[in-house]
Amino acid sequence: MKRILLALALTGLSGAALAVDAPGLPVTQAPGDAAVYIISPVNGATVGQDVTVRFGLKGMGVAPAGVTKEHTGHHHLLVDVKELPAAGQPIPNDANHIHFGGGQTETTLKLKPGTHTLQLELGDQNHVPFEPAVVSKKITIHVK
Repeated sequence: MKRILLALALTGLSGAALAVDAPGLPVTQAPGDAAVYIISPVNGATVGQDVTVRFGLKGMGVAPAGVTKEHTGHHHLLVDVKELPAAGQPIPNDANHIHFGGGQTETTLKLKPGTHTLQLELGDQNHVPFEPAVVSKKITIHVK
């Protein structure tokens, strides 16, 4: 029984090692003039706990996740994220990496009081960052 458990554990570990070495998804090229930005709130703003964030995009269009159309993508809002998601891999989907795969261009967040950072990153139909990455400047807001 111990040998079987050991064999299963080693198999699981080798599978995890292979997953780390697995190649990423194909990367979609972004036009050189593409830019994503946060329309509001502005950098340094003091806001309430319910804050509406409006997204801007130029040089590309917005399309829902799963839709393959040249020069389009969809927004991902990075909240309090220190490092950008890895290139060639889907952007994580969690409380700090919020997906807008329906093509949304704004959202209302409920944030705890304190200082927070917001940044946008455009993802392709598979949630993978473009090459070059289409990323906004990071802004800082203060929630009262």
